[in-house]
Amino acid sequence: MSQIEQNGEAEAQLTMGQPLSDFLLQLEDYTPTIPDAVTAHYLRTSGFEPKDPRLLRLISIAAQKFISDIANDALQHCKMRSSNSSSSSSSSKNAKSSKDRRYCLTMEDLTPALAEFGINVKKPHYYV
Repeated sequence: MSQIEQNGEAEAQLTMGQPLSDFLLQLEDYTPTIPDAVTAHYLRTSGFEPKDPRLLRLISIAAQKFISDIANDALQHCKMRSSNSSSSSSSSKNAKSSKDRRYCLTMEDLTPALAEFGINVKKPHYYV
């Protein structure tokens, strides 16, 4: 077994061996992207009153991961859609490379990403 494989196994055992109490201690110092007040508000409106701030932060982290997964899936849909449209049309010399391209989050990309998570969104026919 090589040195790299042994180091990888040792690191895996370290991360697997960390008790849950260490993780909970790390949660006390972590500030999630979604503020605790926002998470607490939505939990209270759904009927749950969190007593422990670590539980509140854990739920905030889960919500942040959920939103991040949806945004990443929408970005992948946007990239696939733009690559399909650019490959079908003729490319010019002045066209931007894929590194310089800026993407915009649209409902056209967000709808299939949300559908993968079981959320159905229908765009209204018109706005009042």
